[in-house]
Amino acid sequence: MSDCQGLGDCDDTRMQRIYEYLDGALTREDLTEIKQHLDTCDECTEQYDLECLIRTMVKRSCTESAPENLKTSILDRIHSMKPVDA
Repeated sequence: MSDCQGLGDCDDTRMQRIYEYLDGALTREDLTEIKQHLDTCDECTEQYDLECLIRTMVKRSCTESAPENLKTSILDRIHSMKPVDA
């Protein structure tokens, strides 16, 4: 049974531990504890799933590159700008 009694009952420390779990920054015992907690706590599982989604989107965004025509268009605009006298 979960030690969380409903929405809002998991504290920031518990959520920090879940982030550490995702980062692989816990000992084997701590990994087991957090895994067991996630198996029984819907609230934390929901937060865990959301964090996984966010991390996936960030990773994907970091590996995508802009289309060549967009890069060319931006560079053309930059080069066509007239310098402003200071």
